[in-house]
Formats: sequence, C-alpha cells, structure tokens
Amino acid sequence: MKKGLLLTGTLALGLTLSAVAQDPIQVKYANTITAADLTEYLTYLASDEMRGRDTGSEEQKIAAQYLADFYKGLGFTGPVNGSYMQQVPLVSVSFDQVDLKVGKSKLVMNEDFVFSGDGNMAKSMKTDLVFLGLANDENLAKVSVKDKLVGIWAVGVRSNDLVTKVMDAGAAGIVLVSMEGQSNFDRIANRAKTLAGKGRIGFEKEVTQRPIFTVSSDKMGELFGQPVETLKEAAKTNPESIPSQKATFQVKKTVNPVESSNVMGYLEGTDLKDEVLVISSHYDHVGVSSTGEIFNGADDDGSGTVSVMEIAQAFSTATKDGKRPRRSILFLNVTGEEKGLLGSAYYGDHPIFPMENTVNNINIDMVGRIDYEYQNAENKDYVYVIGSEMLSSQLKKINEYNNITYTDLILDYRYDAEDDPNRFYYRSDHYNFAKHNVPVIFFFNGVHDDYHQVTDTVEKIEFPLMEKRAKLIFHTAWDLANRDKRTPVDGTNTRTER
Repeated sequence: MKKGLLLTGTLALGLTLSAVAQDPIQVKYANTITAADLTEYLTYLASDEMRGRDTGSEEQKIAAQYLADFYKGLGFTGPVNGSYMQQVPLVSVSFDQVDLKVGKSKLVMNEDFVFSGDGNMAKSMKTDLVFLGLANDENLAKVSVKDKLVGIWAVGVRSNDLVTKVMDAGAAGIVLVSMEGQSNFDRIANRAKTLAGKGRIGFEKEVTQRPIFTVSSDKMGELFGQPVETLKEAAKTNPESIPSQKATFQVKKTVNPVESSNVMGYLEGTDLKDEVLVISSHYDHVGVSSTGEIFNGADDDGSGTVSVMEIAQAFSTATKDGKRPRRSILFLNVTGEEKGLLGSAYYGDHPIFPMENTVNNINIDMVGRIDYEYQNAENKDYVYVIGSEMLSSQLKKINEYNNITYTDLILDYRYDAEDDPNRFYYRSDHYNFAKHNVPVIFFFNGVHDDYHQVTDTVEKIEFPLMEKRAKLIFHTAWDLANRDKRTPVDGTNTRTER
C-alpha cells in the first residue's frame, strides 16, 4: 500500500451490505439517480453545441440558464433576491504585446517563453539580464538585482515565493526557469498558444509591475551563452561568475469586463432550516482553442454538475413526498474554477447564507472516469475522497458509514497525504469553503489522459460508475442534512494555507 493510501469499503472492513441496516426511504430516493438521466444531462452540457462552456462565453450563459431552469422546475427557490444566479464581477486581462529581447535574440511568446506575470508599460525598458540561479539570501548578497531582469531556477519552494523574494529585492522582472524538461515546457507553451487571444479571466485589481517570463533550462543556457550544466553549477556556488546580458522588454495590458455567474437552487429545510449544506460543482470549462477545437469538459466538470442535478432531483422528489430535509440545502454550480476557483472564491467572500451557518460543503469535480491508478485494477468501483477529516473528526466517518451501508465503493484517501505533490485539496472549489472553516469533502476520480484535453468527451464517461458515486454522495448528503447535530469543527489538520 502506498504512503498516504487508505482504502475503505465493506471488504476492507470485513462487512457486507446485508449486515448493515439500510433505510428504505433513502434507498427509494437514491434509486431516482440513474445513469440514463446523467447521460441525458451530460450529453447536452458537454455537446459541441455548448462549445466548451468557457467562462464569460455565450454558451456558458446558456448553460447557466439551463441549470437555473432545472432548479426552478424542481420547485427550488432562487435565493438571490428571487434569482437563481449570483453575478460574479470578472474581467478579462489580455497582454496583446509582450516583447523580450536578450542580446541579439528576439524571443517569441508561447514558443521561447510563456508570460505569467503582470504589468503595463508605456515604453520598453532597457536593462541587464543577470543570473541569480537560486533565489536565496546568499546569492542575493552576491548579485545586484535592482532594476535588472533576473534569471532564477524554479526549485526549492513554490515559484511564487521565489518571485516575490526577488521582486522585493528590487528586480525589474524575472526570467523563471522551468526545471521539468524541454518537453514539459513545450507542452505548457503549446497550451498557452492554443488559448492565446482569450485573455486571463479574474477579478479586477491594480496593475502590479511584475513581469515574469518562464523559459526552459535549455533556453536559459542559450540566453547566457553557457551550457546548462555550467549554469546549474554556478547556481550552487558562484552565480556572479555568469556575465550579464543586455535585455529589452515591454508588456502592454488590456482589461475588459466579463459577465458570468454562479447558479444555485435553494431547498429550505424544516426544524434546522437556518443551517445550510452546500453541494457544489463548477459548470463551465475552457471553451474552444484558437484553432477551433472544442474542449467539451465532459468529465471536468460536466460529470460533477450533472451529479449535482441528479442529487437535487432526488431531494426534490423526497420533498414532494413529504420527506423534506431538516437542514436547508444549497445546490451551487460555480463559475471560473478553471481560471483560479473564482466563482467559489466570490461566494466565500459574498455568501448568500452566512458561512457560520454553513455546516458542510460537498464538492464534486470529475467523477465520471477511471484514472491511471485503477484502469487495470480488478475492482474499479472507487472514488477518491479528499479533505474529509481536515476540519471535522466526524465527516469522514459519516461518509464511510454511508458507503458501507449503501454503495460499497473503494474510498481512496491517497491525496490526503501531507506530502502529496498534486495538492488536490487546494485545487477545487471546496477549498474556498475550507478557508472559511466549513468542513468539506471532495469527491474526485483522478487524472486521466483526457484531462484538460479536447478528448474529454461524453462517450468516454463511465455512467454506471458515476451513478454509484452520485448515490454515495446523496446518502452522505441525506445524513448530513438530517442528523441531530451538525459536524463539529474540531479537526487537527486544517491545511487551509495555499
């Protein structure tokens, strides 16, 4: 068993489904969640007609209205002054001109470098490109970086921390070296080129003169006229030995408003209606490439969105039969996850229902496929569960109990490991609830070859498995919405710092 990997299921615990008493009422409504319905909804949301549901696009707005109409049809309330949509004020930032010249070499954006910083310059800046190598105090004492373009290796800690350290020392800009090999850099550059012209979507903020140009290690060696190995050695001992190079750069920025919204349907509870359970997904994706290829986003996160729809429908059916949940439930489909968890961040800062009254967030992001780890496994009935014991000692146990009782999936906790390099706990919308001390549980199927590719299409979805995962989430939601006491915030490992 791998480090950080914990599996639970009836086989692991020596139990069988028949040994645990099932609630026939729960089973009745869970059985309204079907692969046929999931297929119907996803076939529409992830169709070519929806053109990848890019944030701010007309197709994203159509998807939003589709979800709003769905919740209205279930009899749910629009909680934003009667509306089912919460407008999220976003802007699109375009860098229409980013020039970088070192010596006699004029570098090409999205081929020789990828621009990932910020800035807006009325005229080009002439300066020196100096080699710092490792961004530590020792090297900063050796190399003068003030008003210079500074080459650094992306090693040791998060690259954002390295950039901040060097910029705080007075650098005019950064040339950051990707340490993951030329092929990986080419992949990043090709993706940036594919999405070129669409602009970066985010919240409006003041311009920060923080130009960051990312290059491969081979390109860094070429810029300094040194073999890469020489640069690597100098980074450890004497970066000042590498001669500086003349450099010129300029960044021009354009900002335009983007209309987008979170979509939500509200089901009011009974005696505990002031407490709210949030069940979430992100409904938009990354749209269409500059060459016209559609990123359908069937798994990411069409699968989570249609799962939320089916779970909502199950609760609606129960409510119409007189089985309304005790706590209120907010079914929330957020925008801009692919752009930086924007919609959930906005909801977290501008909640429709107070965060102190929000008992849990169940987040569903990619639950329709089988990943690398399980593609050759004998038993493929699994789901990754992330963050369920970070903030509450009870949430993991509640989910496990419902799995043992009803669905018998393998619950895989490998991504809860402290040293997990994927950092999935920080990479989907539940994180913006955890930041506000709301206990979260994130359901995920893992990464596959079609992740963030134009090949993430409906025909590759494992609908019977997705049905089973959605039923587990329904049972856990039913439990959380109806139990006498909300889950306490008593976890010992919050891990809410990015």
